[in-house]
Amino acid sequence: MFYVYLLQSAMDNKLYTGYTNNLKRRLVEHNKGLNKSTRPRRPLGLVYYEAYISQADAEKREHNLKHSAGARTALRRRLTNCLRLGHFV
Repeated sequence: MFYVYLLQSAMDNKLYTGYTNNLKRRLVEHNKGLNKSTRPRRPLGLVYYEAYISQADAEKREHNLKHSAGARTALRRRLTNCLRLGHFV
């Protein structure tokens, strides 16, 4: 299983999108500072994820969320309450 995930920084509320085959491990890695792009924004909380059987589908969705303003906007609309309030899973 592959996961596309959305993290939110508790420090500055910025969002980070990624994909992985092990969501729990990846969240721990982000919060330990093992990812250069999220290290200065720790702690990070998981606010959303999608599961895919195909790695190619997960990569395509991650790329879509990172490079398509329409896709990001649609997802943010769906997650308005949890992003505003900073609720983390």
